[in-house]
Amino acid sequence: MAKILYFAILVDRLGRASEETALPASVTDVRTLLAWLRRRGDNWNRALADNAVRVTINRQIVALDSPVDDNAEIAIVSMRPD
Repeated sequence: MAKILYFAILVDRLGRASEETALPASVTDVRTLLAWLRRRGDNWNRALADNAVRVTINRQIVALDSPVDDNAEIAIVSMRPD
């Protein structure tokens, strides 16, 4: 299972600091991960826009096209000051 950590204002906006989840087969990179998470609702959609967050995988900053899998530790940090 992938471990997803949320930081900064995301904790307040999304109501959680972390979660462990099995990623669906359709989630193959950071971009599809964020799109999958955004399907959870309006708060998620606004907070996790591609241009609003920075993502690390296993403590390394990655690009949107970087691969992701169920064994990853994924951290998502808001880049918006509010």
